[in-house]
Amino acid sequence: MSPTLAAEDLSMFGTDPWWLVVVKAVFCFAFLMVTVLFSIVWERKVVAWMQLRIGPNRHGPWGMLQSLADGIKLMLKEDVVVKRADKAVYVLAPIVAAIPAFMAIAVIPFGPAGNEVSIFGERTAMQLTDLPIAMLFILAVASVGIYGIVLAGWSSGSTYPLLGGLRSCAQMISYEIAMGAAFASVFLYSGSMSTSEIVAQQTDRWYIVLLPVSFILYIVTMVGETNRAPFDMPESEGDLVGGFNTEYSSIKFAMFMLAEYVNMVTVSAVATTLFLGGWRAPWPVSTFWEGANHGWWPLLWFVVKVQLLLFFFIWLRGTLPRVRYDQLMKLGWKVLIPASLVWLMLVATVRALRNEDYEFTDIALYIGGAVLALLVLSFVVDMYRDKGKQAEAPVEEPAAFDPMAGGFPVPPLPGQELPPVPRRRPRREPELIVSGGPDTQSDGSLGGSTDGKEASDG
Repeated sequence: MSPTLAAEDLSMFGTDPWWLVVVKAVFCFAFLMVTVLFSIVWERKVVAWMQLRIGPNRHGPWGMLQSLADGIKLMLKEDVVVKRADKAVYVLAPIVAAIPAFMAIAVIPFGPAGNEVSIFGERTAMQLTDLPIAMLFILAVASVGIYGIVLAGWSSGSTYPLLGGLRSCAQMISYEIAMGAAFASVFLYSGSMSTSEIVAQQTDRWYIVLLPVSFILYIVTMVGETNRAPFDMPESEGDLVGGFNTEYSSIKFAMFMLAEYVNMVTVSAVATTLFLGGWRAPWPVSTFWEGANHGWWPLLWFVVKVQLLLFFFIWLRGTLPRVRYDQLMKLGWKVLIPASLVWLMLVATVRALRNEDYEFTDIALYIGGAVLALLVLSFVVDMYRDKGKQAEAPVEEPAAFDPMAGGFPVPPLPGQELPPVPRRRPRREPELIVSGGPDTQSDGSLGGSTDGKEASDG
């Protein structure tokens, strides 16, 4: 790849007639809906196979119409509106959550922009539109979807949905920071934020090979962003009785589920575009078949890559248990964000050196030397820190922990211990008196017979 990149050529976009724009928009919507219907059935089938169950097999051939039947059932159910809800916001929240999930697909390329296809006699690119800042558009519409979840929890007028909405908001914002840093590494290496240009820069090598850390970071953050297991805290049934959508039913509840699965497809399409070569054929196919990246074939490669990432979502759900909320936030703030920032600085350094015409071996030597110097410095600092701790005077023990501080029971913090519970006095067991035994004595006898029967007779 050349150190300097030419400006994006987006002249092929914005010239289609209005009816062709409508056709392409309907195709994007239909692609998402069909993929969602298939993904729901596929998830239930795969998880059933993992758990040695049968899975859906009633509706349609091999149960493939089960998700369609579930959607019709939800639409025909009674639509209940909670009495204490803010009705306007309560109805608007599912729409706010669902619409942004559909918008991001507008800038995803299904095929090469330069190799146009024919639709009803019109030559057009296999992409609805593209922007010089297309990736910022994707981040913006993904952030708007958070408002739908937060408003759904608040407008219900109930405590548990409110808690679910707040913890979902904290989770999605935390993981969007690391996601943005992973995107920034791709921007630096490709020199563009246009999705079609990013795919065009992956002609020789996909960015999963050049930027593996960014790919791993994005894979983790996209699971947290879509609220999928093991990060499905907003829908933690055991903690929140269902989460932010507890008070919803019928079609409004279905729209939240639709938004979740559409977001899965969207983030998978973004991962395919940024790291897996987009619509490009995989390496073995592209080497011996020249027409693999022409015509309608790129659409096939794109769909296959998206389905493989959706299988990754399903595999995680059937394998890993749900993590605790403190573990989720610790991973986001203490692991993903620092790692993404350090990796971003390394990528920026490499790009700056490449722009100065440094060879790759020189860049690797400089980066390796800097990392080695940091490791040595960290070792020296840790060694002197341990010596300083050993020379310090013993610290006084903290005051005893009061579990009823402020009049309310509070749990102990890390490092605190509950005071010992005072032992209760042992309960005295009643003595067993056996009639006629050697230890029994009649009240009326002073030393005579110990037989109870004789004492009662006397």
